[in-house]
Amino acid sequence: MMAGFGNGTRRYPRSRGRTWSRTGPDRATLGIIGVICAVAGFFALGIVLGPVAAVCGWLAMGRSWAGSRSIPALVALVLGAIDTMLAIVWLAGTATPGNGLL
Repeated sequence: MMAGFGNGTRRYPRSRGRTWSRTGPDRATLGIIGVICAVAGFFALGIVLGPVAAVCGWLAMGRSWAGSRSIPALVALVLGAIDTMLAIVWLAGTATPGNGLL
């Protein structure tokens, strides 16, 4: 009896399970990690944690501006960019002869 030949799940092994790769964190996790890095970057190591937060936010958005964006991913991207800019301004301020921003 060959009635069901070729129509089973052996032909499409991923049709019933998950189809994403489990080699790295998913987008929701990247967004949350990015927000945590961005908030921590305001207090310590902003020059490092700011770009990390921005990259995590960008990857959590799917490396695209189009489509639906999650809130943590967008927050991580924006706060990471602000954090990076503040760290650069702070470093530029400490390198001036006045030795400070004020």
